[in-house]
Amino acid sequence: MAAQTFDVIVIGAGPGGYVAAIRASQLGLKVAIVERENLGGICLNWGCIPTKAMLRSAEVFHLMHRAAEFGLSVTGADFDLNAVVARSRGVAKQLSGGIGHLMKKNKVTVFMGAATLPKAGAVSVKTDKGTDELTAKSIILATGARARELPGLEADGDLVWTYRHALQPKRMPKRLLVIGSGAIGIEFASFFNTLGADTTVVEVMDRVLPVEDAEISAFAKKAFVKQGMKILEKTTVKKLDRSPGKVVAHLENAAGTTTQEFDTVISAVGIVGNIENLGLEALGVKIDRTHVVTDEFCRTGIEGLYAIGDIAGAPWLAHKASHEGVMVAELIAGKHPHPIKPNSIAGCTYCHPQVASVGLTEARAKEAGFDIKVGRFPFIGNGKAIALGEVEGFIKTIFDAKTGEMLGAHMIGAEVTELIQGYVVARGLETTEEDLMNTVFPHPTLSEMMHESVLDAYGRALHI
Repeated sequence: MAAQTFDVIVIGAGPGGYVAAIRASQLGLKVAIVERENLGGICLNWGCIPTKAMLRSAEVFHLMHRAAEFGLSVTGADFDLNAVVARSRGVAKQLSGGIGHLMKKNKVTVFMGAATLPKAGAVSVKTDKGTDELTAKSIILATGARARELPGLEADGDLVWTYRHALQPKRMPKRLLVIGSGAIGIEFASFFNTLGADTTVVEVMDRVLPVEDAEISAFAKKAFVKQGMKILEKTTVKKLDRSPGKVVAHLENAAGTTTQEFDTVISAVGIVGNIENLGLEALGVKIDRTHVVTDEFCRTGIEGLYAIGDIAGAPWLAHKASHEGVMVAELIAGKHPHPIKPNSIAGCTYCHPQVASVGLTEARAKEAGFDIKVGRFPFIGNGKAIALGEVEGFIKTIFDAKTGEMLGAHMIGAEVTELIQGYVVARGLETTEEDLMNTVFPHPTLSEMMHESVLDAYGRALHI
């Protein structure tokens, strides 16, 4: 059978791949996309979206218990875990179906199957019905990543779970161990802890949420402990002894080794790129620690072959993948896009309280040799936060004392994942502290704290 020819073939239909396909089609290119599992990839089906749906259920449950504070009464507050999961899966299904509609609308040809690259410019797709041979001048790898599994801590779906098992839990954990306190680990710890699991989080680094600013980590730890979580930092899980219905974890830190018993373990110790069985090595693609090495425009060094999103390395964020997809599509179409700046991409964690940040932490800014000015503003000083009953949290801003450039912004508290975008736009526009100070923020809003934090960096805060 003759090969089908396209201008662009995208491998992987997650938030990087499907967005790349849409943009390439908008630019008049003939596009095919190959997906072996679900349109929307991990993000829509097993990541960002279904976790947020579950966390929303936990948030509402938490608020039900606080009803009296708001002059309301709730009796017999309870939850149905199966119904919570069913809602989450329904949300994921709705969005995944939406991607199918977008592919049709944008005339992108979809191949459901596993792709390999037999040679440069060619893709072979193994489907249920046989094999499709495709060719294109440009190929975009967007195969994403999966959970890292450490020897001895492998998931079994029964006692030890990955994020996938945790999204469709077969039971409500009573005593839960979460290994890893990055965004994924902390979000699941937050969800199950809110629903009543006795939750312990183990982190090998010296603090929870280790990529965040140290002050944010410290505040988050206090909040988590207050909610009943046990946080063990600078601690390693050496091994897990499994027996019916229980896991004995051997935990090691500077004080020595201890054992603790749990009925459920969630492993969230990072991710590895999906680089296997594609034929990349034979093509001469450079790989570094399970990720494809690219330049700032996502080029792999092999003519016409690009890699975007998680497979191309940190930051492992859906929005980074989508923007890389747009950039590469424009590059292929002969446009002149700007490279993506990792330091201007916000990270968001949807635990309770929420965490969001962009740019340099205070420690990183100092390491980079900047003379800095730092501002902070607490939620307790904001009228809207008090009215909402959400007074836990603060906003921190970091400026270059010489130029007034905003180097970083870090937040913890209610709805900060929505607020952070104001600072992202400010960084994109190369806004100075003066521009931010002269911006009129609406009242009463949580966003006023963003203004006050900037004012505080320059000794001008009004409400503290």
